[in-house]
Amino acid sequence: MAAYVIVEIAIRDPVRFEEYKRLAAPTLALHGGRYLARGGATELLEGDRPPARVVVLEFPTSGKARAWWSSPEYAEAKSIRQECATARMVVVEGVSS
Repeated sequence: MAAYVIVEIAIRDPVRFEEYKRLAAPTLALHGGRYLARGGATELLEGDRPPARVVVLEFPTSGKARAWWSSPEYAEAKSIRQECATARMVVVEGVSS
């Protein structure tokens, strides 16, 4: 069953974040992932604060999503992201058809 990684991110260093994006993108494909949304326009429908940036990733399973997040391929990019941004990242399983 598909799983989705939903990321809310506030970027502190946009120049460094570009390096993160360059390194992170190829690691997704290695784990069967793909971008569904990547920082596009957002509109707050409910809640008390709009997110700065939202990213949605799709993986074949939640196990593949967790494997990507903890993989050696993603480690360098993750380290850069953690230095230049603050993120909340969750994995959620999709529904079966």
